[in-house]
Amino acid sequence: MQEIVILLKALADETRYKIISLLLSHDFCVGALAKRLQISDAAVSQHLQVLRKAGLVKGEKKGYWTHYTVQKNVLSKAADSLRELANKPVSSDVSYSRNTSLTHDNLENRGDVSEYS
Repeated sequence: MQEIVILLKALADETRYKIISLLLSHDFCVGALAKRLQISDAAVSQHLQVLRKAGLVKGEKKGYWTHYTVQKNVLSKAADSLRELANKPVSSDVSYSRNTSLTHDNLENRGDVSEYS
């Protein structure tokens, strides 16, 4: 369970999501990613560090540069976990929905309902 949470947190950032999308089409070095994303090399490096720690990308030294590729097997496992979650049957146990603190009514009272609706 913890692995999928780490993966989802890594992919939740728009720039990291874009990096994964780019790397799925071709392997790139930091400079090439920075140019395509129009951000600094340092920013790309920081994003790649998060993606590496999540196991989503792997760097391979090619001469002077390190080229990054997506670990497709890790991405596929994450997709399988999400698919399994989406296909999970609805439980007839209503005790959870009664006890949760983030019900629609509670959010509405806080004024947060538009963010979650």
